[in-house]
Amino acid sequence: MANPLLGTALVAVPVTALYGALSSLLLLGLGLNVSRLRGKYNTFRGDGGHAELIGAIRAHGNSVEHVPLLLILLLAAELCGGSSTLLHIFGGALVVSRILHAVGLIKGSSAIQIPGALSTYALEAALPIYLLILRPWG
Repeated sequence: MANPLLGTALVAVPVTALYGALSSLLLLGLGLNVSRLRGKYNTFRGDGGHAELIGAIRAHGNSVEHVPLLLILLLAAELCGGSSTLLHIFGGALVVSRILHAVGLIKGSSAIQIPGALSTYALEAALPIYLLILRPWG
């Protein structure tokens, strides 16, 4: 596929696009939740010591800390010719793990939060290893 304006070839990355979009919607929801709670508690800086707001801020912040790196790794694997099935497994696990972790933080349930955190760390180990297996350097 060529870009008529730039005269260059475009590369489609449908798997990364899908999980990037889903992750973005998750981050939007988490951010809106923080804003809702800031309004509820009339606290527009910090957390005011409100446990509910603390959990919401950390759920959003933690996703912002982990999602970009995982999406970059997913994109690199896709551009290096990674298996579509494996990429969907990684992408699906990314979204599910981030939802679990966020819900656990917001609800104050470590039984939900811990599996989300552990699966995120597993992805942060598995995706770079998969990239090394793909041997992108030639």
